[in-house]
Amino acid sequence: MAKIDIISDPICPWCYIGKTRLDRALELNPTHNFIIEWHPFQLNPTMPKDGMDRREYLEAKFGGQKEAIEVYSNIDKTATETGLSLNFGGIKRTPNTIDAHRLIHWAGIEGRQNSIIDRLFKAYFQEGRDISEHSVLTRIASAAGMDQDVVRSLLKSDADKEDIKARDTDARKRGIQGVPAFVVANEYVIQGAQTIDIWDNIIKEIQEVISKNG
Repeated sequence: MAKIDIISDPICPWCYIGKTRLDRALELNPTHNFIIEWHPFQLNPTMPKDGMDRREYLEAKFGGQKEAIEVYSNIDKTATETGLSLNFGGIKRTPNTIDAHRLIHWAGIEGRQNSIIDRLFKAYFQEGRDISEHSVLTRIASAAGMDQDVVRSLLKSDADKEDIKARDTDARKRGIQGVPAFVVANEYVIQGAQTIDIWDNIIKEIQEVISKNG
């Protein structure tokens, strides 16, 4: 048994692309024995609670409209090549993701993280939903088999907020400055949305080592 720890943010398009590529590589290795755990990283830890206008955010981040368009044209091209259809035009606001990360954490307790992650990515990048809204998060939780009433109650509280922030800070202290970041077998750190072929090779190499070591 080997573990892949994934450090990400559900509003990071490269994280969506990276997860999709990893999933495809795992599908190519159906006998793999990897388990996956997701960990928090806020791309915008100082983002206002209500988020901000998407266009204003991107232009401020990348230094202007032209620069933002160039960056996202490249992301869109890569996503399409990966088989993803991202609706960037449908995203009106860039949200604060602390509550989305709390939901991911609670899903981990129930063994439902991958299902929640998939739904968060789809809601944000394909449906243009604001994944900071509690109504959106509770529907996502329910669709993944979690108790909607319990999640709604937890979201109204401050449960695990400080823990999420502390884990985010710890990731930065360990040298993680961008996501996605993958820690394989608690030893190898892989940055960025690697190709399916690269992941296929990594998975096969790790499996071979595990097999030799019994």
